[in-house]
Amino acid sequence: MNFTKFQHLFLLLGITLSSTLLFWSAFYFNLPGKIGMGDVSMKTVWANYDGPNYLAISKCGYRPDCLRQNFALPMPLEYYPAHFPGFPFLINLFSNFFAGPQAMILVTLLSSLFLTTISYYFFNLFFSPQSSFILALLSIFYPARLFILRQIGSPEPLFLASILASIYFFKNKKYFISAIFVAITQSLKSPGLILFFAFGLHWLITFIKTKQLNFAKYSWYFLAPLSVLVIFYLYYLQTGDFWTYFHSGDNIHLSFIPYSVFVSHNIWVDTIWLEDVIYIFGLALVSIFVLYHRFKSSIIFLFPLLFTIATIFVGHRDISRYIAPVYPFIILSLGKYLTQKRTIFVFVLLIPAVILYSLNFITGNSAPIANWAPYL
Repeated sequence: MNFTKFQHLFLLLGITLSSTLLFWSAFYFNLPGKIGMGDVSMKTVWANYDGPNYLAISKCGYRPDCLRQNFALPMPLEYYPAHFPGFPFLINLFSNFFAGPQAMILVTLLSSLFLTTISYYFFNLFFSPQSSFILALLSIFYPARLFILRQIGSPEPLFLASILASIYFFKNKKYFISAIFVAITQSLKSPGLILFFAFGLHWLITFIKTKQLNFAKYSWYFLAPLSVLVIFYLYYLQTGDFWTYFHSGDNIHLSFIPYSVFVSHNIWVDTIWLEDVIYIFGLALVSIFVLYHRFKSSIIFLFPLLFTIATIFVGHRDISRYIAPVYPFIILSLGKYLTQKRTIFVFVLLIPAVILYSLNFITGNSAPIANWAPYL
């Protein structure tokens, strides 16, 4: 690493760390309560969805008796297997040194630092170090929904970091390391399988073009579906049902109808205020066309394409969270515009809006936890 890149990374990690600590301090000192959003504390951050679900799993695994006896969240026990075990495993690991909630947000913070690091290296594949620094800096705060996910108990920072790391090492021909990160994404969230399919589609297109199989290069990626089998076997051991993920209620949110998020009677939508979702989809689709023009059948184009298509069939209000893995690719596609001084100035002006939005969102998105003792 040259000195310029070292400086960039040092600044980026410092900004990631300081922005998170300052944001948490706002809850510690009840800043939202002082400006009329409602009284809060650090427990508000801990209780943000889906953090308590992962905390409970870190304590009990998926064993129904343990969950029933110790936790009283307003959800059926069958819903817990909708949350894959990678993030709870890390919480449990750090719980040897910290109380559960602190361990959870520490894992998120470390994941956020990793996401910042790999974002910088990922953008460096396509831009100068200076432009990569600006894009990685913007990705700390934007989109605002991702900024929120960096502050609470959430697997998304590590999920996104693992996706970028997998693609980064693939581009550098480190296929085994790339495949390991695909398996890590799969251990965190079920949509990680889309990354496996993207690599599979890339292999198929390459085979059609070159008539060369290259099976040795791609065989490591079968670690991803293998990890799914391991997770399902864990479910079988702890719940008695190998297919319990598919019996966990309305957790997949997929529909046969595209743009089903606009069907407001869906239980996970229940609102007519959805205009912002149109712009999210529009931005993602424009970016995909830009990426196609630049990268054609590359994994850089195929992954966000498949992930966006899948998200179009999701019937859930929180599309801005579901489509989060596409955000780095949107930033990549618009990189030459986002690094212009006037654009940077606009984003700087909007940072207070991001902070207020995030404070307001986290204040209103907490699980009703009366007794924290089982989580500690």
